[in-house]
Amino acid sequence: MATVTSKLNSILVTGVQEGASDWHIREGSTVVLRVDGSLLEIEGFIPDREFLMSAVRELTTEGMIEKFEETGDADFAFEEEGAGRFRANLHKQRGMVAMTLRHVKSNVPPLESLGLPAIIHQIAEMERGIVLVTGTTGSGKSTTMACMLEHMNNHKNRHIITIEDPIEYAFSDKKCIFEQREVGIDVITFQSALSHALRQDPDVIVVGEMRDRVSLESAIAASDTGHLVMSTLHTANAGQSISRILDMYPHEERDAMRKALSENVKAIVCQRLVPRASGKGVVPCNEIMLNTSTIKKLILEDKIQMISNAIAAGKEFGMMTFDQRLLELVNEGTITEEAALEKSNNPEALTMNLKGIFLGTDNGIIG
Repeated sequence: MATVTSKLNSILVTGVQEGASDWHIREGSTVVLRVDGSLLEIEGFIPDREFLMSAVRELTTEGMIEKFEETGDADFAFEEEGAGRFRANLHKQRGMVAMTLRHVKSNVPPLESLGLPAIIHQIAEMERGIVLVTGTTGSGKSTTMACMLEHMNNHKNRHIITIEDPIEYAFSDKKCIFEQREVGIDVITFQSALSHALRQDPDVIVVGEMRDRVSLESAIAASDTGHLVMSTLHTANAGQSISRILDMYPHEERDAMRKALSENVKAIVCQRLVPRASGKGVVPCNEIMLNTSTIKKLILEDKIQMISNAIAAGKEFGMMTFDQRLLELVNEGTITEEAALEKSNNPEALTMNLKGIFLGTDNGIIG
């Protein structure tokens, strides 16, 4: 892909310097960046239609512009001088031209720099099974998964195939070799890429998102044959992740799927972003579920509602609930008590924990 210097150069370079993940550039409106999950305006410049279409012509082909004029949408990628690689969606809204750009990062931060719990290293070094990274949109799932892949790249000898829409981080081979396939550019659909992946001698298959039964069943088949499969889900916690997968199936098929999940899902890493106490940036807060014998039994017996309690009781294995991790982050001085309570599943219980009061399973006070 050739590098260009377009009319958008100063906007893109400014955004990269500010740590932006996304750019929203709309005809007749100020440019908006997404930085650390928040939207920030760049004041002093309002692009018009002529400017936007002139910039687009510098970045893509006439064929892509014709597609945009016909359908109202067009996706393309480009490399901008001094800013890096971008994935772009050109679209119309209220009859006006708009662009959304996603920065495809080439420098993956080390796991340690994000403040992720140490158990993430062990999860990244698993040899087989399914690992899910979950959270809402904008919770940093892709960054955490990229950090896990880069950890493999530095410590393991693996062939890693990623299937993404779009590619968010560009990896350079170190100890691992990477093949990154982008839906719409390198392959037509997730399903077609997954169906061929096992013939490409992978050790690790990364699916950008577990979207449907076909994706899930392909992941289980790969796991059954000794591969590690990593993917994301838009779910809030580990129990909800299991329930969301089971909900894809009619009741008569769920017993078989519970068995498959209990054997193949090795870890679920759930994530939320919390503002740092310093006021600069955010830190990931994670719930970590590992497939211990207790967790496996709860899945098999359809006691999904008890998974959270099992995670809380499994600290010796490296498991943790959101509230346990929030407490650690407060005690480290990384986040404030106010921020922790805002993100907590159970603010009343966390308030007691912050005072050194803990309730055991028999509701007796311990600690």
